[in-house]
Amino acid sequence: MENVIILDHPLIQHKISMLRDKNTGTNEFRSLTGEIAMLMGYEALRDLPLEEVEIETPIEKCMTPMLAGKKLAVVPILRAGLGMVNGILSLVPSAKVGHIGLYRDEVTHEPHEYFCKLPSPIELRTIVVTDPMLATGGSAVAAVDFIKQHGGRNIKFMCIIAAPEGLEKLHAAHPDIQIYVGHLDRCLNDAAYICPGLGDAGDRIFGTK
Repeated sequence: MENVIILDHPLIQHKISMLRDKNTGTNEFRSLTGEIAMLMGYEALRDLPLEEVEIETPIEKCMTPMLAGKKLAVVPILRAGLGMVNGILSLVPSAKVGHIGLYRDEVTHEPHEYFCKLPSPIELRTIVVTDPMLATGGSAVAAVDFIKQHGGRNIKFMCIIAAPEGLEKLHAAHPDIQIYVGHLDRCLNDAAYICPGLGDAGDRIFGTK
């Protein structure tokens, strides 16, 4: 699928395997999530625009490239998406952070918005939407819908694992956005959990049940 990038870097795959392990505790799970996001971000942000600026080295003045235009916006889907934010901020500390709050109906599995706060002017920023898991795709589609409604245009979606069903749904709804996936898993089960998956990412990041 065009605009879908599966990241097969050995370090990403190794750390995802550690995430999957049911014996990985909260602190390590949280750290690994940030590390994976940083490694994925390195690849996802390779097309950030640059501009030549003048600086003075200890030797002489020169023109040299630095990030151009309005700063990056990282927009986690609450709450699990928060676990990926610091990894990206470690690459681009000046990035702004927005938030989109969605909850999934336990019966229909459909997403409902309860919070949306985006940095302004959102239309001039490169926007990275984060959520560790792309399962049914409903929350991801809704989040990108909201961002576009607020004027966002240059949007990337980043997830650590994805089910084929969710990836296809997001790509069909928003074929113009770049989708970065750490690992494409086998399928969804009857409870709409990714298999083999890693359990509930939010619970494992924040130590809740």
